[in-house]
Amino acid sequence: MENLKAFALICSLTPSPEPSSSELMANHILAELSKNGVTTSSARVVDHNVAPGVKTDMGNGDEWPGLRQRILDADIFLLSTPIWMGHPSSLAQRVVERLDADLAETNDQDQPIMYNKVAVVSVVGNEDGAHKTVADMMQALNDIGFTVPAQGGTYWVGEAMQAVDFKDLDEVPENIAHSISMLARNAAHVAKSLKVASYPPE
Repeated sequence: MENLKAFALICSLTPSPEPSSSELMANHILAELSKNGVTTSSARVVDHNVAPGVKTDMGNGDEWPGLRQRILDADIFLLSTPIWMGHPSSLAQRVVERLDADLAETNDQDQPIMYNKVAVVSVVGNEDGAHKTVADMMQALNDIGFTVPAQGGTYWVGEAMQAVDFKDLDEVPENIAHSISMLARNAAHVAKSLKVASYPPE
């Protein structure tokens, strides 16, 4: 069996090369996926011109098609977002809005094109809302056709109304490290399983 591939979209509002807690969390997950035999890559959405809309290509310099192709080329898709005002970042919302167009795109089994791909979610922030943010993103990705593995979401939130971010920590807390390891192991397992036995056609 060919090696699995994972691609992460980081929905930080901070452009590269400034440090990003969402990217740091994603990098920890990608490192764990690598330990499970997965080849990984990532991109920050904010570094690309991703137009609003619900088509796979909005034209006029829209850079979503290139990012979308990287999702299509991967077996595992990681969406990493910060919490802003208790919600996913606007860029995370834009990603799922753009992915909505893929409900109308099909694979060679006439299934939604994101079938047989695994999606996982990570969230960081220093305010409440982690569970809701994970839930919102997982529901959207599942609606689009991705498979969400058991405990396929992880998060870190600091004390509310304080200025400490995930990137400010000296080390990853033990419970977060454990959840990252479990997420990666489960995602790789489900992705391998779908390679062997994909969803049946209608």
